[in-house]
Amino acid sequence: MQRADLIKPDETQRQVCARYGLPVHSHEEMVAIALDTLHKSPIYGARVQLPEGGTISWFIHCGEHSPASGFYQALHTNHLVEELPEVVKYLFLPEGAKFIIDRQGYEDVWMDASE
Repeated sequence: MQRADLIKPDETQRQVCARYGLPVHSHEEMVAIALDTLHKSPIYGARVQLPEGGTISWFIHCGEHSPASGFYQALHTNHLVEELPEVVKYLFLPEGAKFIIDRQGYEDVWMDASE
């Protein structure tokens, strides 16, 4: 996948949404990602409702979550292709969606009822 391809959903991204019966929803240019965890597994993603004036709705980390300040860093979605390509196909899931995947093929996607 090329960086420019992240603006519109590709077939794989549409298939992920369809497989879980969820609408395709455009994403923002930035995500919040825990860069220090990239070598860990599994990989977690949560898309929250974009707050008024906000610029990030995706929060992604690997392994255990930490409440520590600075756990997440802002990253342009174009860089996900290099840093964590496994998550690119989930970017078009709607707000309230969560996923957990591993590098051996496990995948679970669900909607958070509180969103």
